[in-house]
Amino acid sequence: MLMDYSKSGEALVAGVILAGGRGSRMGGEDKGLVQYRNKPLYLHVLERFQPQVNHLYISANRNQTVYQQSGVPVITDTLPDFPGPLAGMLTALQTIEAEWLAFASCDTPDLPADLVQRLWQHKAEAPAVWARTAERDHPTLALLHHSVATALAAFLARGERKVMLFLQQSGGHAVMFDDAAAFSNINRPDDLGR
Repeated sequence: MLMDYSKSGEALVAGVILAGGRGSRMGGEDKGLVQYRNKPLYLHVLERFQPQVNHLYISANRNQTVYQQSGVPVITDTLPDFPGPLAGMLTALQTIEAEWLAFASCDTPDLPADLVQRLWQHKAEAPAVWARTAERDHPTLALLHHSVATALAAFLARGERKVMLFLQQSGGHAVMFDDAAAFSNINRPDDLGR
């Protein structure tokens, strides 16, 4: 069920699929475009994520024209040299006009259909929340308020790259999810056979 995250016609929650990495654990391949269950990995995420947000974007640093074929706007990191998921998050926070941005990594094809709804309902006053299962945190599956952009820019300028550390320092907290299988991600070629 799509939550209404808008007020007076203004989009409150935009979604961003993070597909801008080097794909080093995938042998350098663009992970979002790796075939999984007969279609590119990012399309699995798009189909599950798009109904959960007011507007959707893809953060990609390679193969932008291929991603654009989905009909979803593509944004590219403003920082050079693939500095990681936080760079994609920063670019999104600085360029997308929405009060809140929900993020999902391109390698989580079975993400929960209520991911954004649950993060939204449990954010309380926090400017950042992320998913957690009993096994571990999933910091790239997160909901961030646009106000964290300045702190994130400073964090990256100091050479920091750890998503979890930034989310904690920004005053965020985790939201528990029971279904660990929904958060399985595809990092290596061996994972494709699961």
